Amino acid sequence: MNARHRLLFCACPDRETALALAERLVEERLAACVNLLPGVTSVYRWEGELQRESEVLLLIKTVRERVDPVIARLRQLHPYEVPEMIAVPITEGLDDYLSWVTTCANEPD
Repeated sequence: MNARHRLLFCACPDRETALALAERLVEERLAACVNLLPGVTSVYRWEGELQRESEVLLLIKTVRERVDPVIARLRQLHPYEVPEMIAVPITEGLDDYLSWVTTCANEPD
């Protein structure tokens, strides 16, 4: 598989943090679009203890070449010690939308 486009997941502690990260990624052309999904409940183990937190999930649309820069930027800005950052290939989609993602998530000429 050689899919060019990627969808990244990143959980945030609150709407303000999620919005700030989303705006930064789009402003810096690291992502074409970021959706904020509020009302997510995450259950996980951290430092040996079971945790349950309300979070806002970011859905970040970008291209393969921008995944490492997106992750690096999120590591700089994210308040969590170990933030969730998972990238999955987008193997199919509307060609016009994917072309738009490619245009928006690349360095300006």
